[in-house]
Amino acid sequence: MSVLLETSAGDIVIDLLVDYAPKLCENFLKLCKIKYYNFSPVYNVQKNFSFQTGDPIGPGAPGSDDGSSIWGVLNGPSKRTFVVDIHPKLKHAERGTVSMATIVSPRDPDERLAGSQFIITLGDDLDYLDGKAAIFGKVVEGFDALEKINDAFCDDKHKPMVDIRIKHTVILDDPYDDPPGLVEPPESPVPTPAQLATVRIGEDDKLDEEGDAEATEKARREREARAQALTLEMVGDLPFAEVKPPENVLFVCKLNPVTTDEDLELIFSRFGKILSCEVIRDKRTGDSLQYAFIEYEDQASCEQAYFKMQGVLIDDHRIHVDFSQSVSKLSDTWRTATNSKRRHGSGGFGGVSGLEKRRQYKVEGGERRDKYGMVYDEEELRRRHERDEKHREDEKRDRSRSRSPQRDRDYGSRDDRRGGRGDRGRASGSGRDRFDDRDRDRDRRGRRDDNYRRR
Repeated sequence: MSVLLETSAGDIVIDLLVDYAPKLCENFLKLCKIKYYNFSPVYNVQKNFSFQTGDPIGPGAPGSDDGSSIWGVLNGPSKRTFVVDIHPKLKHAERGTVSMATIVSPRDPDERLAGSQFIITLGDDLDYLDGKAAIFGKVVEGFDALEKINDAFCDDKHKPMVDIRIKHTVILDDPYDDPPGLVEPPESPVPTPAQLATVRIGEDDKLDEEGDAEATEKARREREARAQALTLEMVGDLPFAEVKPPENVLFVCKLNPVTTDEDLELIFSRFGKILSCEVIRDKRTGDSLQYAFIEYEDQASCEQAYFKMQGVLIDDHRIHVDFSQSVSKLSDTWRTATNSKRRHGSGGFGGVSGLEKRRQYKVEGGERRDKYGMVYDEEELRRRHERDEKHREDEKRDRSRSRSPQRDRDYGSRDDRRGGRGDRGRASGSGRDRFDDRDRDRDRRGRRDDNYRRR
């Protein structure tokens, strides 16, 4: 005798212990049969201990009667509870033990009463429940659902923040006859207004941090791309993380190895003026790598070529065309500008002023056909040219100097070394005078040596 509970956390199959708790099993089976438990909430979850359900609305909610037995449903509120027999051999020894929640009878302290609420244990050896809850079954399938319920986030009253509910009940085997007046509904009833009023966060509700799989994957890829771009900016490969590829450059691939730059430019030039067309080749062998970059003067020509040339046959090869995603030339322009500024003794890691504009510029008049880069302020560009010109003039003056003043002070002028000719040599002491002084010193040392030998 088994019952399948379809819950929002997963399916749970319960085997009923009809030999040990026949009345408890009959009550549970018949309540399942009339769909009494449908949309009932799990309203008390204590981690690694147990969870409780079985009240269609939930205890304490407006309109709740804490649940009713099958006989109370059929015969009125006077039969809402019934006296249970707790079998002494049944213990809450293992996870997945199913038992009816009971209360002490007001008429007899030794009696315990049950209605519709039941408990499923989430841990082993819970002897605290022995004698307080009446065991009538055990879970045989659906322990993954028990794990999900066990991990549910709950408030301070142990109620899950996101609703966990019994969606449907299916009786797999029923050995009991139906009591008088029991009518099985032809289909699952819709939730009542009182039940709908107890919904907190529905299982189908999307939380802010959640979304559909496609949106979540897109957000993940965007975060990853931003992180990678920031890394490239930090190591100096990109001028800034938000740099975007140019919109006037096409990427063409699947080319025939024999296709040349001139052939490709001739074919694509019918859509507009081309600033550069380059088939990428192996540096060592010079062989074509079968892809190319084509830069147009304006974006409209680039877009037209993209739509018209997709899948066109060139040299027996059907090409593939896409918009370029490369920013390598932008990075080259930035690095060149940065290195130039460093050579002039100013600037730093941040690059030249004006890169924060984060836009591409268009080459005017066909100049610099092999490059495209970033926008600069005209004023900044003028200042750069003035600094470059001043730097070149300084270098020219340095080269025009024929000698160093320090060298002249140490060794004398060219005229001095040639024998004392010239005003500079005569004024400061010529090289010839120095030679005469050395000769006199040698003569004095020689006379001293002779006098020493005579003694």
